[in-house]
Amino acid sequence: MESEKLQKVLARSGVGSRREMERWIEAGRVSINGRLAGLGDRVGESDQVMVDGRPAKLIFASESPRRVVIYNKPLDEVCTRHDPEGRPTVFDNLPPLKQGRWIVVGRLDINTTGLLIFTTDGELANRLMHPSAEIDREYAVRVLGEITETMLEQLTKGVLLEDGMARFTDVRFFDGEGANKWYHCVLMEGRNREVRRLWESQGIQVNRLKRVRFGPVFLPSDVKVGTWRELGRKESNMLAAEVGLEADKTPFDRTPAQLDADERRFRKQRVRQHAVAGKGDVRSVKAKPRGRTVGKRNAR
Repeated sequence: MESEKLQKVLARSGVGSRREMERWIEAGRVSINGRLAGLGDRVGESDQVMVDGRPAKLIFASESPRRVVIYNKPLDEVCTRHDPEGRPTVFDNLPPLKQGRWIVVGRLDINTTGLLIFTTDGELANRLMHPSAEIDREYAVRVLGEITETMLEQLTKGVLLEDGMARFTDVRFFDGEGANKWYHCVLMEGRNREVRRLWESQGIQVNRLKRVRFGPVFLPSDVKVGTWRELGRKESNMLAAEVGLEADKTPFDRTPAQLDADERRFRKQRVRQHAVAGKGDVRSVKAKPRGRTVGKRNAR
């Protein structure tokens, strides 16, 4: 078996994120075969890796198929594994893993609903979130206030926020009459509360916000609020190709019977009691992503 970069193996093994592992290596918290590890070190199955003086159980790519789950986040869930205030988290309802851990691709704040992507592949998560990938995110937003063409032009031209210039690459009217109207808007980045702050810069209040697309991945109509669905091998490989990763060719570790059980479990999921549904649960999309799409057939 070929060796792999140490930080990638540690991230896949559930020790922490790849960037966090790089910081730990630089801080001298990781050793390989009794010596301090350095950035760029590679490890194989015969190597013994210690983290903070304790042996780490490593999971290599050859024994860990890439898995990807899409989740329809409800209101009032936070994007952390453990919340000190005891609030429900987006990890509470995901399918269990025999090894490794789910990594969330891009966060949503507690008051934002919609599409979240989770994967067991730390490299895939890192590339999807890195600014150089230029992955666009599409949101359905319900706004309160009178929207003018001048505002829309300014929002696509650019607005100076407290953390720098920001803009929508596309913003279009979707539905609604009276004071509350729905728009679809597209961003090429994921700064904190950026969609809300852009609208607020024009004196417009956002009272509902839902992500409906992340790059080529749409939120399918059969994934109800508070439930998840796992992508198939072909779909997950399509997503990986979007950021230049090779197709996953590891042996599929689940039998047909286990896959059938996964499908039954998906269909039996219960929508979270505190999830908000209704007209605001918009899934149709106006703007088109680049290249191929995942789940497009269920997006409307």
